[in-house]
Amino acid sequence: MGHFFRLFTITFTVLRFGLDEVAMSGFRQRWVRALVRVATFGRQLQAPRGERLRMALERLGPIFVKFGQVLSTRRDLLPLDVADELARLQDRVPPFPSDQSRALVEKAFGRRIEEVFSQFDTDPVASASIAQVHFAVLKDGREVAVKVLRPSMLGIIDHDLKLLYTLAGVVERVWTDGKRLKPREVVAEFDVYLHDELDLVREAANAAQLRRNMQDLKLVMVPEMVWELCTPTVMVMERMKGVPISQIDRLREAGVDIPKLARDGVTIFFTQVFRDGFFHADMHPGNIQVSIEPATFGRYIALDFGIIGTLTEWDKEYLAQNFLAFFQRDYKRVAELHVESGWVPPNTRVDSLEGAIRAVCEPHFDRPLKDISLGQVLMRLFQTSRRFNVEIQPQLVLLQKTLLNIEGLGRQLDPELDLWNTAKPFLEQWMHRQVGWKGFVERLKHEAPRYAQLLPELPRLVHQALEQRREADPALLALLAEQRRTNRLLQAVLFGAVGFIVGALATRLLMQWRGW
Repeated sequence: MGHFFRLFTITFTVLRFGLDEVAMSGFRQRWVRALVRVATFGRQLQAPRGERLRMALERLGPIFVKFGQVLSTRRDLLPLDVADELARLQDRVPPFPSDQSRALVEKAFGRRIEEVFSQFDTDPVASASIAQVHFAVLKDGREVAVKVLRPSMLGIIDHDLKLLYTLAGVVERVWTDGKRLKPREVVAEFDVYLHDELDLVREAANAAQLRRNMQDLKLVMVPEMVWELCTPTVMVMERMKGVPISQIDRLREAGVDIPKLARDGVTIFFTQVFRDGFFHADMHPGNIQVSIEPATFGRYIALDFGIIGTLTEWDKEYLAQNFLAFFQRDYKRVAELHVESGWVPPNTRVDSLEGAIRAVCEPHFDRPLKDISLGQVLMRLFQTSRRFNVEIQPQLVLLQKTLLNIEGLGRQLDPELDLWNTAKPFLEQWMHRQVGWKGFVERLKHEAPRYAQLLPELPRLVHQALEQRREADPALLALLAEQRRTNRLLQAVLFGAVGFIVGALATRLLMQWRGW
């Protein structure tokens, strides 16, 4: 019943804000148009289409707001007026009341807000789909930012996720590509990440890990957490001062090298993905600022660490090999990697897959980013993947989403950015470290403690394995019995030889002693 009511709410919201105009225009039946008029009675469509879309997504809740955030970075796929309006979803979602925010902070700390802060700004500086942020000053004078989780968020998200699971199941059953696209597994991935985002202690831990990883890169700053004031619903961190990355004119006036900033963003992303396997997976412009302070001029400032992506060593190596093969236009290797990874059936003809990938990617090389539509490339690749039954990997969904964010940022900063040539040297160096002598030594050092612990136990483990195998394998039992007989024979021969030699030596010594 709850799912039905939510579906009704979504349908009503779509109609209420006039998002049905294009979809319904294809229906000629009078009863359909009559039903639409009844359902949309009293709606106001004077507002521009972008504003109506933004308001509809805000009304539908946090999952839909996040969808709008991703769309806002794709100015190559959206009309400019719609993209500008959706950009407001990044950090200008309507806030909840200040007195409610104050009560939530006091409830989390178990004391009055004046006992924790010498100053607390009641008006939020940013408001997003999951939480809002207030500036404050601690008793010791430190300037901090206080992130407060929106009330009743868990119930709202759980309800929408249940609906998404239901819809994913329907898609998997009725759509021919449903099983291949694994919609339920994809929803399960987002389920995990959305629930992680609702725990601000986990977000603080993500920020601390990312801060350690990026400390030696000197290209990005991550705020330090005030751990004694971090709870599941309230998080206190160092206040960062920067200019939103979307304000390019202001950055240019401050003297920031915009093309370098774009290249640094690519370097940061590929470092997080391929070196650390731990990357910021919500990199829309509302979460990125740039420092103009003299000591840290031109560095990125990362904010909002609720969604973090992780990759295994196998994932990193597979992706790096694919990227390098693309950069080198080695489409045969790309096709072979798809077969080796099990992403396509083992009986797939490599030459056919190679030709299809070449047809999609070759036209886009040696062109600036402004002339490349990744949306069109992804659409062609999707069509190709359907033809060859490529399976979608749910663990890489966040990486795909982040790649779209990165491309959107790159388009805003430097339309002339050559994404391929910027990333290629980094990936080549990374692969050299992985497969070269240096990489071998580093992995050996990393595994040495484990080997040191395992080696003394190795004889016992081998013996246990042989005993278990012997119980299940009569042939091995006979082989071991034959080996024992051979060992006894060798022992008898050895002892006999030793006895003969000892006896001969004793006789020789006795003869010498007696003068014989």
